[in-house]
Amino acid sequence: MIDWLRKEMLEPEIELNGQSIPIVLRRHARARRLTLRLAPDGSEVRITLPQWASSREAISFAHARETWLAEQLAKLPQQEPPRPDGHIHFRGQALRIEWDAKAPRKPTFADGAVKLGGPQSSIASRLQKVLEQEALTLLEADRDHYCQAANLPPAPIKLSRAQRRWGSCSDKKAMRINWRLIQAPDAVRRSVVAHEVTHLVHFDHSPAFHSMLGDLYEGDIAEADKWLKEKGRSLYASFG
Repeated sequence: MIDWLRKEMLEPEIELNGQSIPIVLRRHARARRLTLRLAPDGSEVRITLPQWASSREAISFAHARETWLAEQLAKLPQQEPPRPDGHIHFRGQALRIEWDAKAPRKPTFADGAVKLGGPQSSIASRLQKVLEQEALTLLEADRDHYCQAANLPPAPIKLSRAQRRWGSCSDKKAMRINWRLIQAPDAVRRSVVAHEVTHLVHFDHSPAFHSMLGDLYEGDIAEADKWLKEKGRSLYASFG
């Protein structure tokens, strides 16, 4: 195999909007067809393929959908890592990042801002750590509320760093919720927890599931779903 073709097969990539984006192939035993998606942060094109499909076929499939992929990339929010005088989102509100070298390293929330000191190089990691801590506290409270309303014992809950899913529920009656939801409005975060608590009873999306979810969740589930569909990707802008 000539060198350029070997490289194309081993390190496939695609040109989108003037950027070279790697193509990542993942074989899955249960896959029945090729599925294509762009990573939430636009860093790679991901293709899941059946065991029988060829890598060359999968790469050709991506190039055939180049226009669609370029459109998806253009819709992504611009990456804006946390920096002094910038902003992060917390429970649906934009907070100023007030950095002072003499201030404590641990971030604190006050007066519409998040304040911290320490090295500028670790601002993002320290902000993510405190947001994850806040997320777990709120998610546990949400879990307790909905489990009590459903007459269920509180299920174990862990934070997820998933790139696409907001929540999941296992057959072991445990939940994982995406920590980035701490940036969304409270009603959106709570809708995801209510959804996963409902899965503790109905492990599907049957009419019984939707009926129970409608009884559990105090808000408008359609509005919460719409927010996630339209703005969910923005939650990856600061913390990819």
